[in-house]
Amino acid sequence: MIEVSQGDLTKDAEQESYRIFKFKIEEVQGRSCLSSFHGMRLSADKLRLICKKWHTLIETHLDVKTSEGYVLRVFAIAFTARMANQIRKTSYAQSSQVRAIRKRMNEVLEKEINGKDLNDLITRLMSRSIGKEIEKACQSIYPLQNAFVRKVKTLKSPKTDLNTLIEMHGGAGAITSFAEDLGSPVERTAATEVEAETE
Repeated sequence: MIEVSQGDLTKDAEQESYRIFKFKIEEVQGRSCLSSFHGMRLSADKLRLICKKWHTLIETHLDVKTSEGYVLRVFAIAFTARMANQIRKTSYAQSSQVRAIRKRMNEVLEKEINGKDLNDLITRLMSRSIGKEIEKACQSIYPLQNAFVRKVKTLKSPKTDLNTLIEMHGGAGAITSFAEDLGSPVERTAATEVEAETE
């Protein structure tokens, strides 16, 4: 397993680096590792940053299945926002509103993820479009802010053969780039032989 931030994946430090993706290494060929998606989470710093006093925290989770056969458990988080012209210090939602928001969040997750392609899901996770959809869908119940997909866990993944894995990593042209790297021969000089004997 390897964990990589979104900024490192896109080679752009300005990107949202608080999103950490987890990949499972399926095959090693030369110096290249063929990996598959295994999960995603928000960093602890980001979670601490978005938590606010005087607001209601709403969390939900849902098990979804992608078109490739991955079974994922998706966790979402959102916070209530201050309404326009609000005088009151607190922005607490009633328990009935929390239940309605949680139900609407599950509907959005079901619509956005269930039965979709895994590559499409990863693109949506990187762009934060699911969180914006949740905020838009719940606006009529209670205004929300900081809606995120907090975590994605892989519960079940399909068996992948080498050909499918290579297709995921760029197709048939990638086979030559994943060819085994045998390196180049190194010649020993008299000085290195003397150093090796003294050690």
